Amino acid sequence: MSDKLKVSSNPHVRSRATVNGIMAAVIIALLPATGFGIYHFGPKALQLILISIVTTVGTELLYGLISKKQTVDDLSAVVTGLLLALNLPVSVPWWMPVIGGVFGILVVKLLFGGLGQNIMNPALAARCFLLISFPAQMTDFHYDAVSGATPLAALKAGESVNVMDMVIGRTAGTIGETSLIAIVIGACILILLGVIDLRIPGSYILTLLLFVGVFGGHGFDPAYLVAQLAGGGLMLGAFFMATDYVTRPITVGGQYLFGIFLGLMTGIFRIFGPGAEGVSYAIILGNLLVPLIEKITWPTAFGRGGKRHAK
Repeated sequence: MSDKLKVSSNPHVRSRATVNGIMAAVIIALLPATGFGIYHFGPKALQLILISIVTTVGTELLYGLISKKQTVDDLSAVVTGLLLALNLPVSVPWWMPVIGGVFGILVVKLLFGGLGQNIMNPALAARCFLLISFPAQMTDFHYDAVSGATPLAALKAGESVNVMDMVIGRTAGTIGETSLIAIVIGACILILLGVIDLRIPGSYILTLLLFVGVFGGHGFDPAYLVAQLAGGGLMLGAFFMATDYVTRPITVGGQYLFGIFLGLMTGIFRIFGPGAEGVSYAIILGNLLVPLIEKITWPTAFGRGGKRHAK
């Protein structure tokens, strides 16, 4: 029988994109931020990155051997380990990426059914878990015997910040979030490869800038807006974690609504919250609301939902 006459179960739309290919593209796109983080923070950053990746891959491999469902070859565990490490301060002890990696892979991903079933981004969930469990270590941003507040914390305290240093990355912060230039290069790679588009990151960033412009107390001062853009984990989160295929809405309208929600929540956390950040918690909350967002933005099927006209 001809292949054209065969009827199979859905999905019927095929794509040449594979999980391995998408994950490999994300890893490549993260290399600029990873490389700058190692250059800026030194060998300790590389050590934490390797420990985190080995932990996430090892956890998934061990679980696969026990459950006889091996999935470690799809590279998703590598992406989780790398993203987790890039969200850690370089000052944390070596065992923290181990705890975070096990939590992210085992609890958030595998116990929910594996890739495609998790309701939260594993790397961000692991970071939030570490923030709650070890707040002192996760908010200690000293490096090379230099200690100080992150630019966002200084900005919130009313201090001046060097915007150019923030754009380049010569500031305190987590390993992968300091250089706006490196993150944008990686984001451009993902966009050019067709892995992501600008619906979520664009609506996220624009909403946040509008929010801080209205409520931040500095108006729409360009230097202040650029500092908000380059500071913290906004760019890393917007392009590399909010766009996660598994935990983002699949509807077009839902993706815009998701981005707007993330921008509003991040703005509330940054302006009105006790801390200077908020990206991780905003994305996690957004992940939990994805089923509701999809429900209210799901298009009406053809032939359904129309009003009957009286004869």
